Amino acid sequence: MRTVTKEIQHALTPEQALNILKKGNERFVSNLKANRNLLEQVNDTADGQFPFAFVLSCIDSRTSAELIFDQGLGDIFSCRIAGNILNEDILGSMEFACKVAGAKIVLVLGHSRCGAVKGACDHVELGNLTTLIKKIQPAVDAESITLENRNSSNNEFVERVASINVELTAKQITERSPILKEMVEKKEIIIASGMYDVETGEVDFYTSEHKPSMQSSMITAS
Repeated sequence: MRTVTKEIQHALTPEQALNILKKGNERFVSNLKANRNLLEQVNDTADGQFPFAFVLSCIDSRTSAELIFDQGLGDIFSCRIAGNILNEDILGSMEFACKVAGAKIVLVLGHSRCGAVKGACDHVELGNLTTLIKKIQPAVDAESITLENRNSSNNEFVERVASINVELTAKQITERSPILKEMVEKKEIIIASGMYDVETGEVDFYTSEHKPSMQSSMITAS
């Protein structure tokens, strides 16, 4: 598998970049990893990097983006934070990745059985984690299907909140970053989202036709 070069990155469309991630996850699930010489990739990227994607995912030890999407050194920017939430530092990193370094897609990736989401569902307060958990609270509030047992003991509720959290985070990117919004409008990049299943290894990529169930006033199709 070739290292992503400047020429390869420049030639990719955002849709092709998304397809590379999809194909990589298919290889991961099938246990058919691409043949890579990682030491060679170290040498290839020593003088520069040209990643084609930026993946915002959770710190969960089961959700390494490079492994899930079968990518090598220099292929993707991987940003990880509990609950795959958004803040100014992450937005700045996205702007660098896309506007400066040339990435063609931003993918917000949530996952099943997320501890941070469970904490939000239970309104956990614990030191600095309290502030982070509160960033997931809008997704908890937006889940309108569950009327009883709105806590982490209700697995279906937790998974719906996790899905909504991913979509709200993806929506916030263009709301909070004029730079990335303009790039989306010019079709220079796309903002995508999806959920990783920790039981199967599969990523469910969301489309405008496949959105989590939530109050319609909270989100629009991306």
